[in-house]
Amino acid sequence: MLDSLKKAGKEVGKELNRAWDNLSEGWRELLSTSGDALTQFTKHKEPEETAIPARFPSWSMLAGEVEETDKAILVRLEIPGLGRDDLNLVIEGNILRISGEKRYMRENEDGNFHLMERAYGSFQRQIRLPQAVDGAQAVASLNNGVLTVRLPKTGAPSGRRIEVT
Repeated sequence: MLDSLKKAGKEVGKELNRAWDNLSEGWRELLSTSGDALTQFTKHKEPEETAIPARFPSWSMLAGEVEETDKAILVRLEIPGLGRDDLNLVIEGNILRISGEKRYMRENEDGNFHLMERAYGSFQRQIRLPQAVDGAQAVASLNNGVLTVRLPKTGAPSGRRIEVT
């Protein structure tokens, strides 16, 4: 009996170690590949009827990618739930600053949440570009929750606010 308990204990220990290793590997990958995408959302003091419940998360992923072609730098950022008017883009040298606000809206106040993974509030994200770009020629578009910013490459730094179309 004692031997079977020891054997069962070893098996449980192995499974716990395997689960811990998988969890640790997942967190390491998340932080190494998407660490900058983890973005903090700041809640504002709002009227009670539009206030974001305190139990909602204040961090969310704004996953992005930076692609370089011969003529331009392309920045794509996943920003579901945001529209053009919710965003502010500024280019300063080789830094693209993206800020905005994701507003909390609820259709029905009678229900209870069983899953709360979406963050709401103001955010700011900075993306370092691999080289200087022509901010005066930059264009941005929003399609299906993906913001795309096309920044023509140049040798001289420039600064400019970019309108989202």
